[in-house]
Amino acid sequence: MDQVQVPRRIGRPKSRPACLGADKGYSYPRIRRWLRNRGIQAVIPQRIDQRKQHCGRPLAFDKKLYRCRNIVERRINWIKNCRRLSQRYDKNALCYLAMVKLLFIRVYLTKAFSDTP
Repeated sequence: MDQVQVPRRIGRPKSRPACLGADKGYSYPRIRRWLRNRGIQAVIPQRIDQRKQHCGRPLAFDKKLYRCRNIVERRINWIKNCRRLSQRYDKNALCYLAMVKLLFIRVYLTKAFSDTP
């Protein structure tokens, strides 16, 4: 997390995002405390077993921001559908990145020229 760089229009990239979205597997007090200490909003749903232990008001959770995480998940699934990328046949990082770009071009062209809306 310390190496995250969020690009901006002008100037150098920010080293801290405004919020971090993750699934229930990352719902740990240690992670939430780490994010809070750095001023990053945690968009992580609370696990059921933690709801029983947590007394008082439930943890804040922004459903609208959490739904944006779905976009990233779908893009990762595109990569998993391409066997060459999921098996990591290209060991060179430059060749691997080129194949990722080709995959995105293929997916977008397929969507742009498909008959279904």
